[in-house]
Order: sequence, then C-alpha cells, then structure tokens
Amino acid sequence: MSDTVERFSNRVENYVKYRPSYPSKILDLFRREMNLTEDSVFADIGSGTGISSKIFLENGNAVFGIEPNRAMREAAEMFLRDFPKFKSVDGTSENTNLADNSVDFVVAAQAFHWFDKEKTRPEFKRILRKKGFVALIWNERQLDTNDFLIEYENHLKKFGTDYEKVRHDKIDENILSDFFQTNIQMKTFLNIQTLDFEGLKGRMLSASYMPSEKDTLFAPMINELKSLFENHAENGKIQILYNTNIFFTRI
Repeated sequence: MSDTVERFSNRVENYVKYRPSYPSKILDLFRREMNLTEDSVFADIGSGTGISSKIFLENGNAVFGIEPNRAMREAAEMFLRDFPKFKSVDGTSENTNLADNSVDFVVAAQAFHWFDKEKTRPEFKRILRKKGFVALIWNERQLDTNDFLIEYENHLKKFGTDYEKVRHDKIDENILSDFFQTNIQMKTFLNIQTLDFEGLKGRMLSASYMPSEKDTLFAPMINELKSLFENHAENGKIQILYNTNIFFTRI
C-alpha cells in the first residue's frame, strides 16, 4: 500500500498542470440518473490534486477529498482553496475517516485500480447514505484513433517502467460486477486535451510509470517524444483524445 501511495509524490507538479479534466456533461448524467442536487455531499476517494473534486464543487456541492499522499493532498488544498465546501482528509479507500451514512455519492476518478477491493466495498457501504451512489470515473486515452495516438502508445510502452502492469484499462466490467455485486450502468463521453510540446511532456511525466529526470532513459525518451510531436503537431499543438467512462450503481 505504501508504494502505491507514494509513487506519485514526485509527479505532483505535472499532475496539477497537465492531467486532463472531465467533461461538464458528467453533471447532467449525475442529475438525470443519480438524483444529484446542489445539496448532495461527495466523498472523492483518491482525490489526488483535486481535479475530479473541482467539477462537483463548481456545482455547489460539498466534497470530502480523501487522499493518502501528503504531497497530492496539499496540492489539492492549494488548487481548491477558493472552495469553502472542500474538506481535505488524510484517508484511504479502506479507511476514509468519514462518519457512517455521511455522503450521498462516493466517486473515484483514475483511482479505483489502486484500491484493495475486498476492504474498500464495506467502507463505501458504511459511509454512503441509504440511496447513495458509487461512481467510478476514468479518462481512457484512445490508443489507435490516429497515427499520433498509435505512436504515442508505442512510446509509452517502450519507456514505461511498469506500464503494462498498472494500466487502469485492465479494469473490466467483470471486475466491477464482482465489486459492486449488482448491475452496473455505464456512460461514455468524448474528452479532448489540446497540448503544446511542454504540455505533452508534462502529461507524459505525470504518469507514475515513466522514468524521472534521474533515470538514464530520460534524455532519449524526451528526444523521441519531441520528434513524435514535431511529426504530428499542427500549429504547434496536438490533441489527445479520451473516452471519459463513468460506471455507476448503488451498492
């Protein structure tokens, strides 16, 4: 668990600047299918630097950001300092440090694949109110929609230290069905991130599986990324395309 918690500690600055946000259409889905109101209270589990919490705070909701990594938790506190309804909590998916029946929604964005599933489910049930929902959210990068995305995926495979091991797209509906123990609903939205080279570099380096500056592979990795960017950029920008997938149900 400690390795999982700490592996993002040296990625925080790039994570804050270059990770994609989430489409505003998510709020419409929550209103339509999960009875979201401005009074709904959220627990954002593995809230990281606060990117996922922000969309619900902007809707007027109260959000508990549950994050075990100190550096990321402090980054979220700075990032969301203008939202008085945000409360930063040192906790995990297994032990959120929240009261029984205290939230209407448990959400986890880009985080569920790190959780201990057996210990997490009873904790979610404990903190959720009677008609509460769990929603798991991922920005899934499209891998083969165009030549740039194909070559970028190959670049990550070439230089990533444990890329294949930690990819969150290994979480499929069977794993989620076992976790929820009930029927799951799913919705997908297109999400587009437009980046210059520094943005693409920062986005890549925000991933915990990519070599850091101390690694001997760092320089050749950046050089190849620059060539990749120059081959595909238009007007100094490239686009990364994502499918934002939301899995949701009551448990």
